[in-house]
Amino acid sequence: MGLNIFKNTVLFPKIIGIVLVLISCGSNDRKKSAQNNEILKQVQDDKVVIVGANQTENYLLLLSGKKVGIVANQTSVIFKDGRQKTGDGSFTHLVDSLLSLDIDVKKVFAPEHGFRGTADAGEKVKDGIDTKTGLPIISLYGKNRKPSTEQLENIDILIFDIQDVGARFYTYISTLHYVMEACAEQNIPLLILDRPNPNGHYVDGPILEMEHKSFVGMHPVPVVHGMTIGEYAQMINGEQWLENRVQCDITVIPIKSYTHNTSYSLPIKPSPNLPNDKAINLYPSLCFFEGTNVSIGRGTDKQFQVYGSPFMSGEYINYCFTPQPNFGAKYPKHQGKECCGSDLSEEEEHNEIRLGYLIEAYSSTLNKEDFFNDFLTKLAGTKKLQQQIEAGLTEKEIKATWQDGLESFKIIRKKYLIYR
Repeated sequence: MGLNIFKNTVLFPKIIGIVLVLISCGSNDRKKSAQNNEILKQVQDDKVVIVGANQTENYLLLLSGKKVGIVANQTSVIFKDGRQKTGDGSFTHLVDSLLSLDIDVKKVFAPEHGFRGTADAGEKVKDGIDTKTGLPIISLYGKNRKPSTEQLENIDILIFDIQDVGARFYTYISTLHYVMEACAEQNIPLLILDRPNPNGHYVDGPILEMEHKSFVGMHPVPVVHGMTIGEYAQMINGEQWLENRVQCDITVIPIKSYTHNTSYSLPIKPSPNLPNDKAINLYPSLCFFEGTNVSIGRGTDKQFQVYGSPFMSGEYINYCFTPQPNFGAKYPKHQGKECCGSDLSEEEEHNEIRLGYLIEAYSSTLNKEDFFNDFLTKLAGTKKLQQQIEAGLTEKEIKATWQDGLESFKIIRKKYLIYR
């Protein structure tokens, strides 16, 4: 992978493997071969995905005697038996675990939604004190998005451990960029505890055009990039995307028993409005609606699983809902108004971005001049998507215009993959 060139390090744990030899000798052995194949499948299915944070034996020595800062939120946990389970007592927060191991944790840096993951999308997160540990919490969402020299003073090493969902406009990778940049400028090593990408099994979407760079899209990558945080950090370094092309000294603790085709159900909500696997899978397709007058279910119990507005009518309408303030949505779009559209909560898993929802909603809206807003261009990373929909292009025609960019990106992406 050329990691030395990019000053990156990937620490792989020692792996004890089981080798199964399957021998098939003609038609008489077909039954035996089928049985062996089933055994092999069971062994593969029984493999437990072990996230980077759980592999303390591979990184505690890097923290010993050091003053440590941690970029973390509610997903930054160590699972007690290695397995990703929900429920009381099944995991401990990384910060709590390291403190119990006498690691000198000095402060916590929090991304969008805050350290405990309770803030609305886009809501400014304030600095504070963690009531459980007494550690200072520094917000990296709001006016301060990059750790300052003063905030990194007396920090010997920084840890980045946040569960991502693999979409360009999900702001945790933007936080990663600024953290890497600050560490590079201050000569502070960054330890990345890697976690699976639940949308890591495909790559899709328009490539961001750099004139539309923003905090919801900082790099020339497609909407769905198909990389973990560790892999993405290697790409940021390798493609020299940091200011002045500085290089961050990163060490990645990789995930055990994981490939990009490994099915992975997130045990903890990565943000308030992504409550389950279905919402996470639909997120890359439905987030475009944030740049329109259509609600995607904020203020309901089906966030990112439905869409609708008070202005839609026609053949595509099959579901209505009324947004009300709730956890993660203090002021939801169209609060108190009936929104009609579609319920996607029973849809099959997507292996691509579905533009049909956006196109159907546009065609069903009475006043099309009020459908889009300026945020769509930031989310799409291009003005072309809005122009194409307004011009009446089909989903197939629009996606065909992405293909050259996607093929070029995949060639670049391949250099930085840790998992296949």
